[in-house]
Amino acid sequence: MDKKLYTVIIFSENAVGLLNQIAIIFTRRQLNIETLSVSPSAIEGIHKFTITTFADAGMIDKVVKQIDKRVDVLKAYYNTDEDLVHQEIALYKLSTDAFLKMGSVEELIRKYDARVLEINESCVVLEKSGHYRETQALFRELSRTVGVLQFIRSGRIAITKSRVERLSDMLAAMERKIRRNNG
Repeated sequence: MDKKLYTVIIFSENAVGLLNQIAIIFTRRQLNIETLSVSPSAIEGIHKFTITTFADAGMIDKVVKQIDKRVDVLKAYYNTDEDLVHQEIALYKLSTDAFLKMGSVEELIRKYDARVLEINESCVVLEKSGHYRETQALFRELSRTVGVLQFIRSGRIAITKSRVERLSDMLAAMERKIRRNNG
């Protein structure tokens, strides 16, 4: 079967050790976590894990079902890129001297829609948000032309193209069920 990049989204309370439990599930299935991002979600007290991995459809389905069974996990699901709006952020640290000698600095920044975050005597720090291929293209060009002193890329952040998060639908259904049972 062909492996494809999937984005796994997990909603949970902020429980100590949950990330380790999730990582173990990927390890047991011999799946590598490509990117990982964790942050508070739009729902107070709930955190959102965004994980990318290459897998086949059967394997990713099994992994997500296993994650979903965890007590601390409220909801886990997976998407392909077509279902999401997603971005990464990358930072590039360059020598100020080499950067200024480039000559086409403004053209480069416009071409890649990058931003200058910091300029001082020793270094320039650029920021680029976009998809992996876009941040990687800027890295390749900077490496080739001026040399990159440091480089870092964030994990993917993503939201679904659907109107609301699946967790919101699930929580609303749970609330309706509780009201029916109590009413």
